[in-house]
Amino acid sequence: MPLPARMTLFILFLGLTLMTGCSTTPGTQAFERKGDEIVAAGHYFHTGAPVVLWTDPGGYDAYRVERRFVPWEESDWDNSKEVVRDPNRFGLRHKGDWPEETLEQIRGGGWDLPLLQRTVDQFVIHYDVCGTSQKCFDVLHDRRCLSVHFMLDIDGTIYQTLDLKERAWHAGHANDRSVGIEIANMGAYRDPNASVFSTWYGKDAKGRIRITIPESMGDGGVRTPDFIGYPSRPYQVEGPVQGETRYQYDLTDEQYDSLIKLTAALHKIFPLIELDYPRGPDGKLTTVMVDMEDQKGFRGLIGHYHLTDRKQDPGPAFDWDRVVKGAKAELK
Repeated sequence: MPLPARMTLFILFLGLTLMTGCSTTPGTQAFERKGDEIVAAGHYFHTGAPVVLWTDPGGYDAYRVERRFVPWEESDWDNSKEVVRDPNRFGLRHKGDWPEETLEQIRGGGWDLPLLQRTVDQFVIHYDVCGTSQKCFDVLHDRRCLSVHFMLDIDGTIYQTLDLKERAWHAGHANDRSVGIEIANMGAYRDPNASVFSTWYGKDAKGRIRITIPESMGDGGVRTPDFIGYPSRPYQVEGPVQGETRYQYDLTDEQYDSLIKLTAALHKIFPLIELDYPRGPDGKLTTVMVDMEDQKGFRGLIGHYHLTDRKQDPGPAFDWDRVVKGAKAELK
C-alpha cells in the first residue's frame, strides 16, 4: 500500500480515537460525590452517613432570603418582613474580634480551613420538638428567623443547611465557636402522659413503640420511603434536666448511627471538638446548665441545656456515652 494511503488511514483512525476519547455525556466531568459529604470552608469531607446538602435536590437552604414553605408569591423579603426580623438567618463568626485584614478576607466568605479549625471547638446538640427535619426547617427558617448547620431526621438522614464556616443562629452566645445540630425528636416533658406522646408515639402490630407522624403532615418529608421509626429504647426514658424529672422517648437507631459518624467526622475536621461532654466532679454527665466560666473553657459535645437554664434539650433520653464511645470507635 503506498505511503500516502497509509497516512490517510492512520489520520482517520487517530481522529476517530480522539473524538471517541474526548466525547462525554454532559455533567459526567463533575466531581463525583458519594452522598455522605459535609462541607467546611468549601471543602468536602466524607462522613459515612447519608447527607443531603443545601445544594442538593431535596435539601434545605438556609442561605435563602425567601421563606421555604409558603406560596412562592408570598415568600420574598417584602412579603416576609412582617413575619421574620431579618432577611438573613446566619452571620459572621466573631465579627467584632478580627483584625481588619482577616475581617476583609472572611467577610466575603473567604475562610481558609486552618482559621476555621482554630475557631470551632463545640458541637451543640438540640432536639427540634418538630418531629421531622422538614418541619424543623419550616419553624427555624420560615417562622423564627433562625438556622442550624445540621438537621438529623428520624431515618438517619443528615441535612446540612450552611457551610460550617457560617455562624448559624441556634445557641446564643455559643454560636461563634460552635457547630449545631437539630435532632428530630418531640422532646422531654414533666408529665409522662403529655398529649404529645399519644400524638407522636403508638404501638405496631407486635406491640412495639413506634413513631406515628400525624396524618396532617403526610410522610413528614422523611427521605426514606415508608420509613417507620422506632425509639432505640422501647419505653419512656425518665431522668433529671435542670433539677426536674423529665420524660422522653429515645432517638432511633438510625439517628444514633448517623450522629456517631457525623461526630467522628467533625472531630477529624475540628480537632478542638473533643470527644467528651460536660461532667461533674464525680465524672458523670452534668444535667444542669454549666457555669459560664466553665463553658468558656469547655471543648467538645455540649447540650443546649448546658448553655442556658431555659432549655432541656437534648433531654434525658439522649445517650451521650453511646455517641462518644461510638465516635471514638469510628476513628480506630
